[in-house]
Amino acid sequence: MMYWLLVLFVALMSLGLTAALRHYALHRRIIDIPNARSSHTTPTPRGGGLAIVITFLAAIPFFAWGNLISWQTIIALGGAGALVAIIGFMDDHGHIPARWRLLGHFSASIWALFWIGGLPPIVFFGMTLDIELVGFVLGVFYLVWMLNLYNFMDGIDGIASVEALCACFGACLLYWIGGFGEIYWLPLILAMAVVGFLYWNFPPARIFMGDAGSGFLGITLGVISLQAAWTSPQLLWGWLILLGVFIVDATFTLIRRLIQGQKVYEAHRTHAYQYASRKAGKHLPVTLAVAAINLLWLLPIAISVEVFDLDGASCLVLAYLPLIILALSFKAGKVEKPLLPSKTS
Repeated sequence: MMYWLLVLFVALMSLGLTAALRHYALHRRIIDIPNARSSHTTPTPRGGGLAIVITFLAAIPFFAWGNLISWQTIIALGGAGALVAIIGFMDDHGHIPARWRLLGHFSASIWALFWIGGLPPIVFFGMTLDIELVGFVLGVFYLVWMLNLYNFMDGIDGIASVEALCACFGACLLYWIGGFGEIYWLPLILAMAVVGFLYWNFPPARIFMGDAGSGFLGITLGVISLQAAWTSPQLLWGWLILLGVFIVDATFTLIRRLIQGQKVYEAHRTHAYQYASRKAGKHLPVTLAVAAINLLWLLPIAISVEVFDLDGASCLVLAYLPLIILALSFKAGKVEKPLLPSKTS
């Protein structure tokens, strides 16, 4: 009972801390000013995602002391998450060259993988692959991509928070269905930390997440997904399916921009969700559409993988195909003509 109350307290702590961070950002003029690449028109304080970082990292040791989360996992998430958040916080306050950010991201990913034991064996189209050192390298790149794609996808009000909530609560459901209730605490705690922040970030946002929050969410979700895969390889496919909206949009956009010879490290607004928000004229319909896709399409497929023991890779292809079609239809990654930023509400 005490731990359930602590979970609720995480949400309240995140709610209050986000309010404090908003006051701090306004006082220090840490404001996101709209420009030609923005998806908003109103100057808005940023850096509120730090509330997610602080509440999550402050809460999980209590669960480790109760033997509900392993200390190895705490060390993995604490070290990697804190490093990524610090890099993001510094970037929110000024600017860190891309090469140094990337070095920090790789360092954080290597740290996390070391403590969780590397990439677990993966069942791929019916074959169990245990690729050890190669798997460790692939796992590092997976975590680096997860934290960066989450940063890329945090471009309109509420979208990154809603995606995290859908993925975390969906994962908790998968754990319960599969009989893995002993590992649901991490996604549950993370979800509650996001709930408190979302109150302030829901369209129209009163504060933005910032790089500290988005990068932290990305690597934390990545580490939790790999930790779950050590319990059951099927759970990794479940996580990849649940995160499909972000993975497909970010990856498709990156590949298309590479093919077109664009500088992928430069800021842009050519993701499918950004084109969709400009077409809609506001952010709320797109954020709600992401929630609907997660709940009505991706979650049932992820549940089917667990309930019917279906091949995870095949189901992932099935889940991603409509998302790729959506990315194509919304011209994800296509070079755009100069446009005025869309409204935020």
